[in-house]
Amino acid sequence: MAEQDARETLHADFDRAVNMSPATLEKWLDTPESKEVGWKGEDGHGSGESVGHHSGTLIVAIKRKKKADLTDDDYAHMKKVIGYVHRHLAQGGPAEDKEHSRWRYSLMNWGHDPAKA
Repeated sequence: MAEQDARETLHADFDRAVNMSPATLEKWLDTPESKEVGWKGEDGHGSGESVGHHSGTLIVAIKRKKKADLTDDDYAHMKKVIGYVHRHLAQGGPAEDKEHSRWRYSLMNWGHDPAKA
């Protein structure tokens, strides 16, 4: 029962952290801005898909699943997403032009648009 309660709490926290719908996130992930930001490769500057962009694709899949179909790996990723979103929101982003910042774009790859109220 305790594990089920923990999963319920984790799911609720994930739903609060991820404020973009699967369709909106999927559309965002297809933009050049989405693909330009994030950690890529061993040194962070490699080519290929960034960690955040890959996370976004996993988030879309998780959000489209029924709760009963979520796996241990899904819950582990949900926990990772919550941590990332909370850490980066705490940074506060740039003082100017947050709407067009890499900070916002990175958060959006992780399913959170800080411009949404």
